[in-house]
This record gives sequence, C-alpha cells and structure tokens, in this order.
Amino acid sequence: MYAVIRAGGKQYRVAPGDVLRLETQTGSGNGKVEFNDVLAVSSSEGQIARPDSKALVTGEVLGEGRAKKVLVFHYKKKKQYKKIAGHRQPFTSVRITDIAFDGQKFTAPELPKKEAKPKKAAAPKAEAAAETKAAKPAAKKKSAAPKRSAAKKGSSKKK
Repeated sequence: MYAVIRAGGKQYRVAPGDVLRLETQTGSGNGKVEFNDVLAVSSSEGQIARPDSKALVTGEVLGEGRAKKVLVFHYKKKKQYKKIAGHRQPFTSVRITDIAFDGQKFTAPELPKKEAKPKKAAAPKAEAAAETKAAKPAAKKKSAAPKRSAAKKGSSKKK
C-alpha cells in the first residue's frame, strides 16, 4: 500500500513507516501532521485510484534541521568579479504513520522505545589506573647532556 502526496510544492510516494525530509511543515502542537492533498492511492491488489478527497495520510514529526550547505558561486571572466554565497535549506523530518482510504486504514508498526543506558561508576576506573601504575617498574631517568664550559663567558683583560 502506498500513496502519492503533495507537500511543499513537491510530490512524494509514501508508504506506512517511511521517513521523509519535507520542507518545513507547520503542524499542530502534538507532533502530528495530516496530508489532505493525496493525489493517488495504491491498494494491496495492485490497483491505483484517484481519491476524491476521501484519502488521508498522517505522520508524526521526528525533528527539524537544516540540510548540507550549498555554495552558490558567481564568476565573470576577465572582469575581476567573484561572488560566493551559501544556503542551508530547513527541513522537517516526518514518519508516515498511516494511510486511510475508502474505509481501509493501513498503519505502520510502532517503533520500539529507546531506554536510557545506565552510567558506569567512575571509581573502578580510577582504582584500575592506580593499580597499573604501581605494577609497572619505574623507568630510569636519562641524564642530561653536560653543559658546555663557559670559557668565553667572563674573559678578564689585564691592563
């Protein structure tokens, strides 16, 4: 089951569970986005239908961000003209949760919840480091090279 939706002036082929990077979406405060502009729907039997505003695609907002920087470089040869500018397009990352059409509803499987990992205690690391230092034999110090004699330092002149 998939649907073709229009969002942000572009068309996307989506299925339940897909993650899209759309142009910045204004959604409600609960993180849900509804796409009413559904252009086509494909059922499981392989038929494609053009819905008459009966179809609805919903998704949940995963996050917002900005894409990689695109450099725009203007140059005119022999005229000493160069101009460079950068642009980062903002996007909203959306996961399609379900597609509803003609009384049928196709939903994506739920994502497993991430659990926080317990932090390790710092004390065992400090004790282990102290044990390894004690186990290693002390290294012999190299003697520094002898200093040169200061023969030219204070030459006294006799009168």
